[in-house]
Amino acid sequence: MKFNNLFFLIFIASLISSCDENKAPWVDLINNNSLDGFNIKGGNATFKNENGTIIGTTAANTPNTFLCTDKIYSDFIFEIEYKVDPATNSGIQIRSNSLPYYKNGIVHGYQIEIDPSKRAWSGGIYDEKRRKWLNPLVDNTDAQKAFKQNEWNHYRVEAIGDTIKTWINGVAAAYLIDDKTASGFIGLQVHSIGKNKKNLGKQVMWRNAKILTTDLEKYSKKSPLQPIITKNNLTYDEKRAGWKMLWDGKTTQGWRGAKLDKFPEKGWSIENGELIVADTGGAESTAGGDIVTTEAYSNFELQVDFKLTPGANSGIKYYVDTELNKGPGSSIGLEYQILDDALHEDAKKGSHEGSRTVCSLYDLIKADTIKPLKPIGEWNTAYIKSINNKVEHWVNDVKVLEYERGSEDFLKLVAESKYAKWPNFGLLEKGQILLQDHGDKVSFRNIKIRVPKPKKKK
Repeated sequence: MKFNNLFFLIFIASLISSCDENKAPWVDLINNNSLDGFNIKGGNATFKNENGTIIGTTAANTPNTFLCTDKIYSDFIFEIEYKVDPATNSGIQIRSNSLPYYKNGIVHGYQIEIDPSKRAWSGGIYDEKRRKWLNPLVDNTDAQKAFKQNEWNHYRVEAIGDTIKTWINGVAAAYLIDDKTASGFIGLQVHSIGKNKKNLGKQVMWRNAKILTTDLEKYSKKSPLQPIITKNNLTYDEKRAGWKMLWDGKTTQGWRGAKLDKFPEKGWSIENGELIVADTGGAESTAGGDIVTTEAYSNFELQVDFKLTPGANSGIKYYVDTELNKGPGSSIGLEYQILDDALHEDAKKGSHEGSRTVCSLYDLIKADTIKPLKPIGEWNTAYIKSINNKVEHWVNDVKVLEYERGSEDFLKLVAESKYAKWPNFGLLEKGQILLQDHGDKVSFRNIKIRVPKPKKKK
């Protein structure tokens, strides 16, 4: 009797939950016979609405095409049904954007994969035109088996705060914690087929699309999966591409003080997965000083998330040799400037106009004026690439400057700068990576590096 009572209570609870969901203030996204509320971005594949079912058809020699909502959504619960031709691939974009400064307006953002191939990663989370796979279904055989070939499939997607959860036909598929993008449109994808005539005219269909944007915690469902957390971790594709974490998010391993044999005991802290330099107001007695990697690097790609406080100043230096500058002040090296341009006076200084603004090569080369920076207090991603002396600075996936170490133009800029007194400035074959303590509070995370493998000698 006790077991019967227990099952009865569970049954009643599920009925109540189902009733609550049915009463939820869902909003339909697809009108009966039109594409009102949507716009097409990307390629030239076609879309039409037949009695509430949107049909997308592949076209030759055109990039990915997306039918996108006019409205922008941040937090939501979204449900939809789809049917896909087994010969093609598709997906549903969420929190996605098309911005003129990002790859000429290409659609980018989170994609809930539609994958009818043998791999069966439908319901996984892909980062379109950015980081690629974030939450593939490598080990989720239940979700892989849940996909129904040549039939209608149902997706549920919850995007609340930094958490994205998906279900395919009621089976938990993906569970991702990532805060790269907080808002954007929803888009239905017809994948590019290139010149493949065999896939010409293949169709993807969607229907019964509805969205919730209020009382989300009330209607949110628990996922039985363990979340994939991207903070201070490598993504699936980053691991495959040879990236390594340069900071583990928890300890000081791999780092030391620029003028010390160990990590500073003051001035720096590790809090909630963030490496934070304190606001000391320029007081050297409480400052920790710069920190550097214990390893030196020649060719590399470096990625660092940084968050500024109002009026703050810092920097990421590379090709640093702490042995060359034993005196006071910061160690010498090429610097990716980190600065609040609006409030810090350094933005108006420099040997070359604008060369001390954020993302610039400090005191040498001004970063492009068009920089997709997020506001002070939010995270931005710096990316520095230096391969065979050719160097690039990027911010939030957009390149803002490039130069060549040792070139005639580079040497001229150095000769006209504050660095003229330093012999062979910026020309070290290899050096350390440095995070600067400038007396202002600045936070760092997701510090990772990729070093190209040396080419085999013939």
